[in-house]
Amino acid sequence: MADMTLCKELAKAIGAGESPLIGKIFQALVKDDEAKVMLLAAPPATAEELAQKSGLAEEAVLSMMNSLFQRGLIFKATRGGEKKWYRVKTVPQMHDSTSLTPGISRQVLDLWKAYMDQEWPAYGGKIMEVMPGAIMRVVPVNESIEPQSKVLAYDDVIKIVENAKTLSVTKCSCRVISGDCDKPLEVCMQVDRAAEYNIERGTGRALTKPEAIEMLKRCREEGLVHTVDNRQTVGHVICNCCKDCCLNWPIMKGVKKWVAPSRFAAVVDSDLCSGCEACIDRCFFDALSMAEERAAVDAEKCLGCGVCTVVCPTEALKLKEVRPSDFVPV
Repeated sequence: MADMTLCKELAKAIGAGESPLIGKIFQALVKDDEAKVMLLAAPPATAEELAQKSGLAEEAVLSMMNSLFQRGLIFKATRGGEKKWYRVKTVPQMHDSTSLTPGISRQVLDLWKAYMDQEWPAYGGKIMEVMPGAIMRVVPVNESIEPQSKVLAYDDVIKIVENAKTLSVTKCSCRVISGDCDKPLEVCMQVDRAAEYNIERGTGRALTKPEAIEMLKRCREEGLVHTVDNRQTVGHVICNCCKDCCLNWPIMKGVKKWVAPSRFAAVVDSDLCSGCEACIDRCFFDALSMAEERAAVDAEKCLGCGVCTVVCPTEALKLKEVRPSDFVPV
């Protein structure tokens, strides 16, 4: 267990210097020497460079880096044949990587749960104040969209899977930490570089494209919302988010939101709607209500996920293009 002064420095290094809990999480995960070397691992450095800076033997540093990599606190990059190590950069990255470490203690998960309940909404709001746009983006499945809509590759989660080079799946870090629902656990999918990282680290297993598509269909039936990086090129994750545990939804107030809507919103064909209300509880965002015994959509609240369309027995609900894409500049 590391000295708290060092742990507070690590918390400050990832932008959470005022957090009472992030320092405690670091303290539960690292020892003094590890904390000192982590503080030196930005910008990325080779094991030899870290050994020179820390005064430790290169062999000891390399062993430490591999151990911290397995714990989700250190990452590595190889450029020009040279391997460099760098520490975790942000709270969300640390949340996802450390919580999936095999054998992680319930003590650490409980600290993360306390952080998500007590500190995350305010901290996430501060992040959004300085970001040019939303971090994540809702992506529907093409079959829920009106046929005449123009559906681009990055608008359809199935197309994202089909275009991926490498796919993996891990447990959902939010549901591992929170445990507030009974939704499927091993459904957080990674794409390309992120997939390679989780496969190498042993926190994820490789998926074939047919397996990934079947998993997405099961998630849709379970009422989980697909979210991806808010970029035209998806190279990180396909999250399948529940209503109760996910870190995305607490930061959904105000003009700037953590998750951008898709280009679509649900529309109701009143002639087909039977008034069964099956869609009402399905919506995470309170965008659906009943009006004159028919379903009605509040387009301002609808994020265009298409989860409601799955349970409509008369196919009265479809997604229609209503807004432009809002990508974060790359």
